[in-house]
Order: sequence, then structure tokens, then C-alpha cells
Amino acid sequence: MIDIIPFQTLGSANHGWLHAHHHFSFARYYDPERLGLPPLLVWNDDLIKAGTGFDMHPHDNMEIITYIREGAITHRDNLGNTGRTVAGNVQVMSAGTGIMHSEHNEESEDTILFQIWIQSHTSGVTPRWETRAFPKQSENQLIPLASGRDLHKDVDVLSIYQDAAVFAGLISARHDFVFNLEPNRHVYMVAATGKIQVNGESASARDGIHIKDLTQFEITASQDAEIVLADLPIVRA
Repeated sequence: MIDIIPFQTLGSANHGWLHAHHHFSFARYYDPERLGLPPLLVWNDDLIKAGTGFDMHPHDNMEIITYIREGAITHRDNLGNTGRTVAGNVQVMSAGTGIMHSEHNEESEDTILFQIWIQSHTSGVTPRWETRAFPKQSENQLIPLASGRDLHKDVDVLSIYQDAAVFAGLISARHDFVFNLEPNRHVYMVAATGKIQVNGESASARDGIHIKDLTQFEITASQDAEIVLADLPIVRA
């Protein structure tokens, strides 16, 4: 099954300083048909205006992956961590027993990012935060950026407390590749830029794409594309 969710149908909110689009129900946006794909609960497509941002607020028992598409974000938390993550790079916060943090755009330009929340499989861990540069050898392939999967335990990725992995890559027009999907797993992916086809089905920039019940699928770039993909376990009710 390949389900394409057009960007124009996403939930949205314009707070002036923040222009947000929600792939799943979030904050004041609620759609009973879009309650997340556990353990993936949130995929927000945010534009944060220059000189603004999210003030200190709490989280717990959540893996929060932030992929910066344009601009930069500056993180601060009550553990004493401070760091700036720039376009193309990624940060991970494991909220664990509880953490207070802020995310501010201290740049002179707008910042555009994906914020992805994946529910932790282990509660009560020690909170932590890390940031990492996006590997430059990512052209025409998807590489793992954050993972809690055993198969990535010896790979240089940011770790999360879930049997999931977030991949990204830059795919040139007319290039294609096959992504293998293990049993009892599903994928949610977004082309941040460009246009792609998944098994021949077309998707535009910022559309959501949910894939399940397949053993593999082919991704073809109709235009130069930047792809972010979450490989997830299927959580049974």
C-alpha cells in the first residue's frame, strides 16, 4: 500500500512568528483520520521567522528529531546543552524522564525544518541532546541519520530509544533506487524539495507518503529531490 497525503490537505496554523503544517493531529489541529502512525506521532513542517522561536517548555519519553532544511536553529536546555544546528544537519533530543528546552531562530533569515516525534520504547531514560552534521556522501542514496535499530549499532548515527530509523538523502533527477522493507515495518517519507515517484505513483514536495505491506519499493526522482524517510515498526493495538 502506498498512500500519498497531499501537502495542501495537511493541518496548518499561522502564529505570525511560526507557520506550521501538521502531517498528523497536533495542538489545535485534530483529525481523527490522522492520529499518527505509532510509534511516529508527529511530523511537523515548520517555518520559524528570524529572531523568534519556541521558548522553554517540557517533554518526556519522546524521541524528537529535528532536520533543518533552511537556516539554523539554536537549542538550549535545562541540562546545560547549547548548540546551533544548520541547514542539512540534524539534532536528536531523547526527553526521557523529562527535559525543558527552547529552540530559537537566532539568524537573520527564516528557518525551515521538519520536527519528527517518535515515541520511546523505553520510559524513564536519562534525557540527552546531540547534533550532527549531515554526511556529505549522501547524494543518490538514503543514509541513516538517527536510529535505535540493532543493524545500525555500529554505524555513526545519532541514537534514539526506539526500533526505528530516520534516513535522508539528496537524489538527482532521473536517478532511482530500491528501499527494502522488512516484515512488520512501515515507512513514512516526505520529499522536502523536488518531485518523486514511488512505484510509479507521483508525489510533490512536502507531500506525505505512507508505505506498508510491501517488501520493497522503488523511489525515482522526477526532479532533484531532498528526501527524509522514517522506517518504523508496526505497533499492534
